Amino acid sequence: MPTPVVMPQMGESIAEGTIVRWLKKVGETVDRDEPLFEISTDKVDAEIPSPAAGVLTEITAHEGDTVAVNSVVASIAAAGEAARQPEPAAPAPSPAQPRKGAEKAAASTQPQADGGGTEEPKRVQRVQEVQEVQGVQEEDARRQKSSPLVRRIAREHNVDITRIPGSGIGGRVTKHDILGFIESGAPESAPSVVGRVPARPEAMRAGPAGTRPADSGARVEIQPLSVMRKKIAEHMVLSRRTSAHVHSVFHVNLSTIEKIRHEKKADYERVGAKLTYMAFIAKAVIDALRRFPIVNASIDGDNVVYKRDINLGIAVALDSGLIVPVLKHADEKNLLGLSRGIVDLAERARARQLKPDDVHDGTFTITNPGQFGAQFGMPIINQPQVAILGVGTIEKRPVVVDDAIAIRTMAYLTLGFDHRLIDGAVADEFMAFVKNQLENFDANQV
Repeated sequence: MPTPVVMPQMGESIAEGTIVRWLKKVGETVDRDEPLFEISTDKVDAEIPSPAAGVLTEITAHEGDTVAVNSVVASIAAAGEAARQPEPAAPAPSPAQPRKGAEKAAASTQPQADGGGTEEPKRVQRVQEVQEVQGVQEEDARRQKSSPLVRRIAREHNVDITRIPGSGIGGRVTKHDILGFIESGAPESAPSVVGRVPARPEAMRAGPAGTRPADSGARVEIQPLSVMRKKIAEHMVLSRRTSAHVHSVFHVNLSTIEKIRHEKKADYERVGAKLTYMAFIAKAVIDALRRFPIVNASIDGDNVVYKRDINLGIAVALDSGLIVPVLKHADEKNLLGLSRGIVDLAERARARQLKPDDVHDGTFTITNPGQFGAQFGMPIINQPQVAILGVGTIEKRPVVVDDAIAIRTMAYLTLGFDHRLIDGAVADEFMAFVKNQLENFDANQV
């Protein structure tokens, strides 16, 4: 029996993925765990391994297709097993042939002709009208079969889903479709009863977000957004609409950390590890999350979900975008384990060797805009988390120490938090704890 190949779950907030490239063709042999196809989401670009060894007999989702997680995208037959022949599709009814139900409905409402064929054209016209209405209603019904998230966004923005051309399977309206519709500036309206709104010619010429083509005389180069860039855009816009973002910035003295790094750096390198500032910051954040578990929680409707595990997301910048691999059970690791884990995730992310489990179940995220020189940033929360820490550039600065000017290694740390759940006082207590841990780091933990 053929083995189905499904779109994997790449993260708890990811409902679909886009197939970028098939690495095998129909009829080619494939080994178990051999890379089969590449996908892209807002969190990761990854090569998906084959679930079984055999022959690729069928591909049902092609390059560029966006499909829901757990959807079958291909089939693999065991070596020697006859390829399953697809059953011929039932012939579609000819448009010229009226549906029996529609003909019967039209006939029941049409009086019999008295003198020949004077009523026949009207009866045929009624049948065609009924067919058109039924066809529109069936198409609208398919569009309305969307995810709860899409329907919630539609309710919040008073958008009629039946007005949106669906790009999903069977005309399903995806999150990308509805966000693109809203961002295009389409007018909000109450749901219509029957029928579709005809597309405007200018909308047909516009891009996915309603942008107009550039003037023919302009010296420009137009390229479509990458799949990852589209997914990041959707995720960030959704996060801003979901969470009440507030940011708090602390100036932190990292001179003690710098001294410890200088003393212990060689010891770590001898065991194949890098003692980075990020490892120290991660350790301080983990201690703070233990003390303030609400910062490690999430919101589910009217409930607060407290996470017992601390799974630390570490944002990694790529040429094509940003991904957030997750260091699982980070609270169970010492400083050496954190150092190794953070470096391993970053290297595999840049080499596109992350596995689906590597971007799943994050509870808190750290991002580092300071590596490029930013003094600090105002990061967007990584849904469904409720907080994110931004690390500014780490550099020597003049500061006041005991009423005198001194040079210290300093950095700005920014906490972005969801004010629906976390109050400013709690956020500042959390950051004060992180600051104290870093400025008074216990060298015995190294």
